[in-house]
Amino acid sequence: MDGPVLQPVAKKFKFRSNDVCYVLTSLPKPLETANVRMAKQHAPRFLALVESVRPHIRECSIAELKQRLDAKESLHLIDVREESEFAAGHIPGAIHLGKGIIERDIEGAIADTHAPILLYCGGGFRSALAAANLAKMGYTNVTSVDGGWRGWTEAGHPITK
Repeated sequence: MDGPVLQPVAKKFKFRSNDVCYVLTSLPKPLETANVRMAKQHAPRFLALVESVRPHIRECSIAELKQRLDAKESLHLIDVREESEFAAGHIPGAIHLGKGIIERDIEGAIADTHAPILLYCGGGFRSALAAANLAKMGYTNVTSVDGGWRGWTEAGHPITK
């Protein structure tokens, strides 16, 4: 089903449409007839953790990522999803360092702590957490892509398998 994405955020819903976020306190009624699909339900403590790091990290939209890639900016694009997710499809030019290993392996992959690094996951939650951890490790130019893989594919941008 096509349409905007509603993501549960505690007892509110984060609504993404054309890289603009709105917070709704309730879902449209009836949901079945709205042109809306529900994103994966996340646990409240996980969402609280993500929201606690967001004020301390840099985020960009799917449109900003696309613009930077089209401009052929020198940057490191890292997919932090699970290996099976990456293998099923990823953004062209991305390398894989999953959320479970990125902190362990980042120094071997990118030694320059000032290099521009853009992280994405399925929707922007895992990449936000990874961005916070890389910042704690001394990486100064890390950005989490809000919307992630879901936003990229919904925008119809190219993918690599």
